[in-house]
Amino acid sequence: MSEKRLQRLNSLIKREISQIILREFDFPQDVLTTVTRAESSANLQDCSIFISVLPESKKESAVDFLNRKIFFLQQKLNQRLRMRPIPKIKFLAEKMTVEAGQVEEVLERLTNTAG
Repeated sequence: MSEKRLQRLNSLIKREISQIILREFDFPQDVLTTVTRAESSANLQDCSIFISVLPESKKESAVDFLNRKIFFLQQKLNQRLRMRPIPKIKFLAEKMTVEAGQVEEVLERLTNTAG
């Protein structure tokens, strides 16, 4: 599969999963969940969906909640996408956003001490 097609598919899956989560699930009001990216395997068998959760302390419970709802989410995704095969999804916590936040904090501290 071409790299461009795989990127378009990942973007489509990310958008559809985001909409399903937004419309179908009620997270507690103090939890903000965002789908940050989707990464499908080259053979389209699997797709890892990365989510960012605020506050960080609720990240594991949000990932567990979504992984328990995989069957429902997979069915909704199968209905929305007109392609075969549809990758099997799994949710993972995004680590890049935490690292990016730490880098921003360090840069801000350096800027404040230099000025």
